[in-house]
Amino acid sequence: MPARPDMTMMLVTHKAFRRDLSHLTDAAERLDAGDARGLEAVGVGWHTLRAMLISHHEGEDRYMWPRMRAGLHGRADDLAVLDAMEAEHEQIDPLVAAVDDALAALPGENGGDGTRLAAAAEEFRAALDRHLEHEEADALPLVGVAMSPREWDRCLAEMRGGGLAALRSAPEFFPWLIGEAAVADRTAVLRRVPPPVRLLFQKVWLPRYTRQPRWL
Repeated sequence: MPARPDMTMMLVTHKAFRRDLSHLTDAAERLDAGDARGLEAVGVGWHTLRAMLISHHEGEDRYMWPRMRAGLHGRADDLAVLDAMEAEHEQIDPLVAAVDDALAALPGENGGDGTRLAAAAEEFRAALDRHLEHEEADALPLVGVAMSPREWDRCLAEMRGGGLAALRSAPEFFPWLIGEAAVADRTAVLRRVPPPVRLLFQKVWLPRYTRQPRWL
């Protein structure tokens, strides 16, 4: 049986998004607009989630979908799945902006009871969760049709930025990705990286990341 592309990084990334979506909606329900420390912690958690999501979606739009389109040339139904993925990305963008705006309004002169944030967070959570489910059910199974395992690994490297860009993002990316992950997922991810990265993750990056309060 021919080797299939390894979906570990994509699936663990999706789990990290779902974890933070839960943190976000929980924080939006509990956050007191007058709690400066809590507001800062939620802001840090949201900033990280937002940055990871934008980077992930930009990587898919720039590298993953075009590679898949080339490999799925002439397969109209499969190409329609990719059209849907891109459309869903565009639908999620304004929901990210709505959470930004709701968070920014909380400490303002008019105060805020968190109702706007809770509504924005829930709408964002629902849309992103639907997108992740759709991608896992219909798009990821097409990767093995469109690309060889080697091509997929190259695509993942491009999505991470490659070279210096990947090195610069690694100290935050890996703790965010697997800092709260199940042991099996953490092991599976760390197995894919060189020993120096595993050591830095365990000794430097994760301790530094966890010292910064996030969410509530």
